[in-house]
Amino acid sequence: MVSKPPVGDPVQDAPRVAAPQHAAAGLPAVAHTLRMAHEQMGVRRTARTLLKVNQKDGFDCPGCAWPEADKRHVAEFCENGAKAVAEEATLRRVTPEFFAAHPVADLATRSGYWLGQQGRITHPMYLPEGAERYEPVSWERAFAIIAEELTALSSPDEALFYTSGRTSNEAAFLLQLFAREFGTNNLPDCSNMCHESSGSALTETLGVGKGSVSLEDLHRADLIVVAGQNPGTNHPRMLSALEKAKAAGARIISVNPLPEAGLERFKNPQTAQGLLKGAALTDLFLQIRIGGDQALFRLLGRLVLETPGAVDEEFVAAYTHGFEEFAAAAREADWDETLAATGLTRAEIEKALEMVLASERTIVCWAMGLTQHKHSVPTIREVVNLLLLRGAVGRPGAGVCPVRGHSNVQGDRTMGIFERPAPAFLDALDKEFGIVSPRHHGFDVVRSIQALRDGEAKVFFAMGGNFVGATPDTEVTEAAMRSARLTVHVSTKLNRSHAVTGRRALILPTLGRTDKDVQKSGRQVVTVEDSMGLVHASRGNLPPASPHLLSEPAIVARMARAVLGEGSATPWEEFEADYARIRDRIARVVPGFEDFNARLAANPGGFALPHAPRDERRFPTKTGKANFTAAPVEYPRVPEGRLLLQTLRSHDQYNTTIYGLDDRYRGITGGRRVVLVHPEDAAALGFADGAYADLVSEWTDGSERRAPGFRVVHYPTARGCAAAYYPETNVLVPLESTADVSNTPASKSVIVRLVPRPAEG
Repeated sequence: MVSKPPVGDPVQDAPRVAAPQHAAAGLPAVAHTLRMAHEQMGVRRTARTLLKVNQKDGFDCPGCAWPEADKRHVAEFCENGAKAVAEEATLRRVTPEFFAAHPVADLATRSGYWLGQQGRITHPMYLPEGAERYEPVSWERAFAIIAEELTALSSPDEALFYTSGRTSNEAAFLLQLFAREFGTNNLPDCSNMCHESSGSALTETLGVGKGSVSLEDLHRADLIVVAGQNPGTNHPRMLSALEKAKAAGARIISVNPLPEAGLERFKNPQTAQGLLKGAALTDLFLQIRIGGDQALFRLLGRLVLETPGAVDEEFVAAYTHGFEEFAAAAREADWDETLAATGLTRAEIEKALEMVLASERTIVCWAMGLTQHKHSVPTIREVVNLLLLRGAVGRPGAGVCPVRGHSNVQGDRTMGIFERPAPAFLDALDKEFGIVSPRHHGFDVVRSIQALRDGEAKVFFAMGGNFVGATPDTEVTEAAMRSARLTVHVSTKLNRSHAVTGRRALILPTLGRTDKDVQKSGRQVVTVEDSMGLVHASRGNLPPASPHLLSEPAIVARMARAVLGEGSATPWEEFEADYARIRDRIARVVPGFEDFNARLAANPGGFALPHAPRDERRFPTKTGKANFTAAPVEYPRVPEGRLLLQTLRSHDQYNTTIYGLDDRYRGITGGRRVVLVHPEDAAALGFADGAYADLVSEWTDGSERRAPGFRVVHYPTARGCAAAYYPETNVLVPLESTADVSNTPASKSVIVRLVPRPAEG
């Protein structure tokens, strides 16, 4: 039976703590999945919906971007994917009556959990200047308000068009087309906050800013290195691939500051053996200090160079550039410095080397633990260096595997959602549509916040997401958003961003992945691109949550018509009526999408986009070869009495969406304001397990930021390191603390001190 949403915010300041678990999934995951699904959808709707997740005739999970094998299970979803689906397919509704009862000031006091639990938004809503409450507004009037503000700007560059990774290929293509026809490249997206470092490093070194492996490659690998990633919570279906690889003889190295249950043992709920016993996954756990990864991979490179016969000299000679410069730098790698940077022992590193040398087919997977540091781009380049030494790119069972976090974040970038587009893309777009796209670069996420703060931007439009909740330096970001003349959010559900508005604000409710999409030409499908470059269709099967919703492509098309008027020759109405017409244009603009509609029809499971390094060992870099690099080794230096904090997710959340208040695998129940600290570090700082502290970050300019009231949890982290959940700790990350080159917020290396406070409650 469907339960009602919470009336008041649950108490979150006295979490209960037990020992962390050492296995993921299994019967507890099944039970938790069913309970949460039934609470949101009821029994019949749960079955109707979950059995269509990630099926060839169903819809793509709105959670992570992990790919599906060609042969699907009946239940092709994980616990957190089911939570994402349940939250979207919920029967709870946020109506105009809800907004009448809850002024914006009240919404601003609520937790992200409470806001998300209220249900699907049913009507377009408008917050006039000076008003206390959102009020219903017609779609026609909503688009007129957007047109009023955009056409009144002094420059198109005073507008920002943000995209969440849930957005379909078709909607993303239309949004970037509209923005560029309007006259700006201000197209920040969630990739700016996650894998921008990966794209920057891989484009420079391999020529393609995406992963180079397929699911089949993982199954064939001899060695899989999982660095800075927690698949048990963030990409649970990846555990099945690791289990299959292990069964075929692969070995796994986990590199992470925290032990994670999913990488210790996986209890596959699809098999009896999995439910009863499970499979051990990690062969070697390297509990590295936060930010020490570049030093580790550089030393491994030196040791490979020093091992006779270990370098694939034929590959290096034929396919790479810059080897001598890299080799000279690698030979300078110092054991003592590496041990200090990593916190590892010599024996652990030598064991890792032994496993690398024994492998003919090596894959390195990574996520935010590598991408959100000042030195993230050189760190990922160092991963590439090691693989190039071994000839492990463009070989079956080998390559780079950045694991994307959101279901179509990679596809959105492929469609042109990028503030620094390639000239060739703009040339093709202009030729196809007869427009003149701006050539100067636009603003990424961090620069967008700075532009709002400094008065350079005045209108903010978000296609999905929770921008305020996802971004760093919360107080600065919220003040910046409140300075805008208009903020617009295309959304399915409430989140913090709807309570932090410009002078005027709009909420435009849209169809979700689970909703059936019918336009003038009939029922529509949209497409997405997964983490390994496969493009496939997504078809919702549920009646829309309200008759007043519009699809994302329809919203963009109608906005474009309102803003651009009769002066636009782009057939926006045709695109809204039939998404196949959008795909026809994508096919003529975006390389790899030729005959898009025909290939989509012929390949129900999807088709792979071309990847030159993987497919033909061709590297479209500036040198025409795969590039070794030789950046100086960096790692964070932490002053005495301080800790290095990483922000992370709990098991009951997906990005900024909070499904519940537990983190089952880490033993946390009933609250999120916890900080995980090694017992010896906590003792040295004078904090008992269960004590309460404020977290105070310290930035290079002497400024401080505070997150109050965290319960100290003695936890087996790497020494000198700590961890706490975002978005609660985003307030600690300075806006200027970003990765070199990519400008990604450095949310995984925040210097903090713990300040005692009285126990809560």
